[in-house]
Amino acid sequence: MGLPSLIPSEVCTSRWVNGHHVARRIAGMSSTGRAPKGFTLVEALTVIGIIAILLGLIMPALATIRRSAQNTQCLSNLRNLWVPITSYQSINNSLLPNADFLPAASASGPIGGLPEVLQRQIDRTSEVWFCPADIDEESVEIGTSYFYLPGLLKYLPPVQLAVAQMLAQHPPGSIPQKDLDRKQRELESRLVGNLIGNDLRRRYPLLIDSQDRHGSGRNPRNGVWIDGSAGELVEFDEEDAD
Repeated sequence: MGLPSLIPSEVCTSRWVNGHHVARRIAGMSSTGRAPKGFTLVEALTVIGIIAILLGLIMPALATIRRSAQNTQCLSNLRNLWVPITSYQSINNSLLPNADFLPAASASGPIGGLPEVLQRQIDRTSEVWFCPADIDEESVEIGTSYFYLPGLLKYLPPVQLAVAQMLAQHPPGSIPQKDLDRKQRELESRLVGNLIGNDLRRRYPLLIDSQDRHGSGRNPRNGVWIDGSAGELVEFDEEDAD
């Protein structure tokens, strides 16, 4: 005859209620008197592996959504900057702003460039001057993420040749220097404006990202054109530029 088990088949508490004996199993205890088992190591590792796989699928999707949002905001910034350019033209005989293609950095802040020329039309510290995908500290130092293309086109040989011919018609001292400088700026703006206005192939946007920031295409930069449309730059072959 074997010894009786020392572990009861049930762990209970009992009491008398209204003349009746009532038994109740202790909460959290099994019929063997042991607490339920938790996750095993294999089960825990399986859960962690599933979470890792889900994160691997979700993170690239989130990154894509973030890049798309930054691209959309960049295009919105460029359209918003086109508005003060047209406002400037409306009070300056339809001439484009004559400004350097990028401001210069200095200890006291950015100097020159389009933000300075347009400061009556838009605050030069406005956030629309910065692309949300721009993480370059130099952009903060110069006050913008965008390259003003007319500020570079004015140095094209045909433009500078016309400027030289105009200056030759006004020997030094014939007119005040400030008037001569104004004539030069106006001539450069008019010639560059004609070049951009006749740009049927849309090779010359007004403003473009100063660096590659969007996507992985052949030319991952955004731009805004003279008609106010904004989008990704189109890259042309050399034979198309003729």
